[in-house]
Amino acid sequence: MKGERENSVQNAIVRDGAYMRRLKDALYAQYGIAALEITPASRGYYGETWKVRADSGCYFLKIDALLFHQTRYRRSLSVIEYLCENGIDFVGTIIRTRQNALCFDFDAAVAALFAWVDGENVETDETKTPEYQLLCKIYRLTKPGLGIPSASFSNDAAVRFYEQWDALKRAPQTDANRAALAVLERYKAKTDHCAARLAHFAARCRQHPAAFYLTHGDAGGNFFVGNGRNYILDWDEVMYAPLERDAWVMGCYDWARRLFNDTLQANGIDDRLCPERLAFYCYHMFFFYLGEFLQVHPMQDKSQRIREYFEDGWILSRIRFADTIA
Repeated sequence: MKGERENSVQNAIVRDGAYMRRLKDALYAQYGIAALEITPASRGYYGETWKVRADSGCYFLKIDALLFHQTRYRRSLSVIEYLCENGIDFVGTIIRTRQNALCFDFDAAVAALFAWVDGENVETDETKTPEYQLLCKIYRLTKPGLGIPSASFSNDAAVRFYEQWDALKRAPQTDANRAALAVLERYKAKTDHCAARLAHFAARCRQHPAAFYLTHGDAGGNFFVGNGRNYILDWDEVMYAPLERDAWVMGCYDWARRLFNDTLQANGIDDRLCPERLAFYCYHMFFFYLGEFLQVHPMQDKSQRIREYFEDGWILSRIRFADTIA
């Protein structure tokens, strides 16, 4: 749930006047758009995000300078365009460059421009009904060959987390690193428990093949409402995966599981949520988010965010639910 975690990693960086002038020059060179004003837009987690105002309208500019994330960002753009070409009007609209490209290089970053969506990021129990309805429209358009990764039932997320933890132990012992290590050590029993459970459910899920769909991964955290319309934005993590990848975050609630299943049925999708796969994704995402924090930590101190994650984070209710699955 990126919206609950925090705003963009890179938007914490202060940009001076010279940088903004270069950004305006790049927009004109790439799109022929003369930007009148560029202001920060707090949308998404990875990347610099800007609202661009010009005589021709308003635009959303996203610049991703994080090398480990750029491939995902590039891949997602072609999926967004595929969805738009097939009648989906709630995922954002990409503006192609003068050279008809989906993105362009800016310094060492990947940048793409979208039509501006005038709305607010809203996630409540009430927004789950339209969210699931929109997701079903995406599921029906699933097809192979879109160049995006496929999920696997493995414990790789936990393995990577422990590798990152070991790397942090070997890193220079700054105040931030010592604080992060102290938190991880304090909650080692919790991570060890979740790692064992993840391995258990990964093995069980591999025994029972599941249908894979185009999944968002954090639709609720990127659900926008504006001008009487609903949107699901930020498709950076789009992946072929079982439905549980989109449903796990609310899967701890009986009403949400019923609503998800009923929405599938109403939309002619012959599938149902599986408890074992829900449990797998609860544990998998527990480590996925921890891994994200540790990935970003060398660039931006995440020690306090890691502590909050263990002490009062929203993830804990999901783990408690997964712990009830035999």
